[in-house]
Amino acid sequence: MTTAPGPRRGALALLASTQLLLIMDTAIVNVALPSVGADLGSGSAGLSWVANAYLITFGGLLLLGGRTADLLGHRRVFLGGLGLLAGASAAGGLAPGAGVLVAARAAQGAGAALAAASAFALLLLLFPDGPARHRALGAFAAMGGLGGVLGTVLGGVLTDLLGWRSTFWLNVLLAAVLAALAGRLLDHRAGRPRPGGFDLAGALTDTAGLGLLAAALVGAPEAGWLSARTLGAGGAGLALLLAFAAVERRAVAPLVPAAVLARPALRLSNALAALAQTTLFPMFFLVSLYLQNVLGYPPLGGGLGLLPLSLVVVAVAPQTGRIIFRLGLHRTMTLGFVLLAAGTLWLALALTPDGSFTGTVLAPSLLLGAALPLVMVTTNVAATAEATAEETGLASGLVNTSQQFGSVLGLAVLVAVATARTGSVDAARAAAETAGHRAALLTGAAFAAGAALASVRLRPPRPVPSPGLKVSGRP
Repeated sequence: MTTAPGPRRGALALLASTQLLLIMDTAIVNVALPSVGADLGSGSAGLSWVANAYLITFGGLLLLGGRTADLLGHRRVFLGGLGLLAGASAAGGLAPGAGVLVAARAAQGAGAALAAASAFALLLLLFPDGPARHRALGAFAAMGGLGGVLGTVLGGVLTDLLGWRSTFWLNVLLAAVLAALAGRLLDHRAGRPRPGGFDLAGALTDTAGLGLLAAALVGAPEAGWLSARTLGAGGAGLALLLAFAAVERRAVAPLVPAAVLARPALRLSNALAALAQTTLFPMFFLVSLYLQNVLGYPPLGGGLGLLPLSLVVVAVAPQTGRIIFRLGLHRTMTLGFVLLAAGTLWLALALTPDGSFTGTVLAPSLLLGAALPLVMVTTNVAATAEATAEETGLASGLVNTSQQFGSVLGLAVLVAVATARTGSVDAARAAAETAGHRAALLTGAAFAAGAALASVRLRPPRPVPSPGLKVSGRP
């Protein structure tokens, strides 16, 4: 059913704001970690799990969250995810010690997975495939890019003025506001439940497998890639994912139907979505480290150094639909990956121990800002175009899982490359760290170049007609 433009815009603003909240949360907590450690007396290992617990449950539950939204109702799961996120954030704000805080972060990740998968599915239902969906996905990309920088800035300001606990209470406030707006902007029939059984065995093996694999990846830089902990968690995760594949072949109502995975465009676009994040997510981290550790910027200055990139994302993202219309989906995707590879390569070669933000980082970061929405929007379009109304949560869970694991894998691999290169250079600290950052970014550029070559093979999927999604007509 076609809905009025006004209510649809309101619903889109709500869903895109949810994306901003989830991206912003990760950046805010990362900035606050040193203050958390000083207050709770936690060492570096404990602090790493404050961040990692969120990533593990977020990555492990996205696929299950999307499928659950298909079965129980997208609006209902969306509100449940926001409620869990708010409750867990309150527990984090009151945490008396590091153990409680890590548990709260794990619960936050679970709530974020439910909210993210169902919000993306609601967007797919609200905007059938075509220019309207391209514009909506552009808004999502813009808010995601803005969320990273806004989180870094707010994290520094709130931690300095009100203490690290205020960053968790901000989540409570924003999640409550979004939930209240959802009651007004999304009709109670939005994304209503679909009939079908629940694949319990598939849900358990998939969630446990993805969670263990995420745990192995995020812990590998600290424990070592060949350590017993990394190999044990990674091996167990892969074994459970193989068990999941076996379960799905026999399940009456599989969590991921074989017919869905048989779609070539879906498989390739999910792989490309993962490769995009393998380059993009570590790039933000490495640029911030370079600005702070090598050039001597304060943490807030390191975050603000990414502001020009984010402003370009906000400017280009709404135009992505027009670019797709003029060039075609796969050409726009290839262009995005070429720009991503070129920008990352330029940034890597520009780094010097005595560089400056304007002379070293600014120009290549602007190119990367143009590349980000092109690759994010096109991979999302291709990954979801063939999804029926009954599969929107599943399609959302798959592409979100691909992006999350690309982020985790990219950060683990590129940080390992940077660390190894830094340790092998016999030079002053600034020169050694610069060499490490350069090696990591060159690796990221290679990933992006490989994705550009692979994207040429993409054949535009045929969109599935959608009945549309009802939104509330109330103002």
